[in-house]
Amino acid sequence: MKPVRLGTRPSALATRQANWTREALEKLGTKVEIVKIETTGDVDRSESIANLGAQGVFTKEIQRALLSGEIDVAAHSLKDLPVEKIPGLRLSAVPEREDPRDVLVSNKYKSLEELPRNAIVGTSSARRKSMLLRRAAKQFPDAEPPAWDVRDIRGNVETRLRKLDDGEFDALVLASAGLNRLGLGDRAVSFLEAPDFLPAVGQGALGLETREDDAETIEQIERLVSEPTFLCVLAERAMLAELRGGCIAPIGAKGSFVRLDDGTELLALEAQILSFDGLKSFQTTSIQTLDPKKFGGSLPFETQKGLAELLGKGAAQALIEQGASELVEEIGRARIERDEKLRKRSRAPER
Repeated sequence: MKPVRLGTRPSALATRQANWTREALEKLGTKVEIVKIETTGDVDRSESIANLGAQGVFTKEIQRALLSGEIDVAAHSLKDLPVEKIPGLRLSAVPEREDPRDVLVSNKYKSLEELPRNAIVGTSSARRKSMLLRRAAKQFPDAEPPAWDVRDIRGNVETRLRKLDDGEFDALVLASAGLNRLGLGDRAVSFLEAPDFLPAVGQGALGLETREDDAETIEQIERLVSEPTFLCVLAERAMLAELRGGCIAPIGAKGSFVRLDDGTELLALEAQILSFDGLKSFQTTSIQTLDPKKFGGSLPFETQKGLAELLGKGAAQALIEQGASELVEEIGRARIERDEKLRKRSRAPER
């Protein structure tokens, strides 16, 4: 059998994830060859993620290589993988998830409660920015918003930490999973917890994508599936797709898989959408039973996946029924404005 060619970004974090996948597959007898592929997000590190254009700035070059047959599997940080389906590709496996929470990193303060007015906080995420602005408005109700100076920061994790250490920022908000995978978990000073802070869709999870017609590779990759994790992220991604969200959307979600003492299995989904300034928000929690007794005595995994996606769509509808339509429209307008700016910039003559 030929080695499975595993495509990944060249960053330190992506390489760690690819190496984990390689080791896990080789323990099961599958040889793996890692192929590093630069993406738009790796090449352009000056622009904010939201300003780089269409979704998939960290994935589309890898997906092209997968479709062309240059690689057999694409390894993605699942939060970077757009929810829109690419014809010919399928998400074949999601291994067990790392800690999905966000964390505060600071050399001065131990928690958000300690952050003073006008503190400079760095983040690359519209979701985190909105949640921070919302929290600042609650923490300093008498201050003219925004009470914290939340600034965009680009670069890999090590670059961001260096900017913090050089005094450019008072604090950063990063993903716990990324720090843990790089052996930097001790830099976190506190976790940012629900209900005020929900992680990005798929945060902390690794997505392994294959071609739909590559049955041999799919069979190898599916051995790494964590069914509870897969169901959780499917619900999260279905919610995001239903709200037509993407990389610029201030939307958070957290799926949870629970097995009760009587053997009943439940899938829960917390979801939240915010305005860009953080001053408006809607939140909901939805639950789906996976009890086989309610479904004729058997519940195949493919059926469970379908129920997870229905749960996500239902959560999105619950947010809309609360009044989130105006925020969905706000996100849509922001996307149109961004795309128009990019078109103008691409047409501008070089000087």
